[in-house]
Amino acid sequence: NSVQVQPFEENGYLVRIDFNPTVPHCSLASLIGLCLRGKIQKNVVERIKLDIVIAEGKHSTEEEINKQINDK
Repeated sequence: NSVQVQPFEENGYLVRIDFNPTVPHCSLASLIGLCLRGKIQKNVVERIKLDIVIAEGKHSTEEEINKQINDK
């Protein structure tokens, strides 16, 4: 349930990953999300649009962290 893959545009995929930080006030949540992004982008060769977010209601500042992780 935490990883969703859907066809996206021509020959591409939309990949959404929801992750749970260890505690609702985890100070490393943004670093964890950015590490996930870096590792996936480095190792996946297919064309993907990657969205990494904190699972809804699992962090006190999830909106700000989600924006930071997915800011382009």
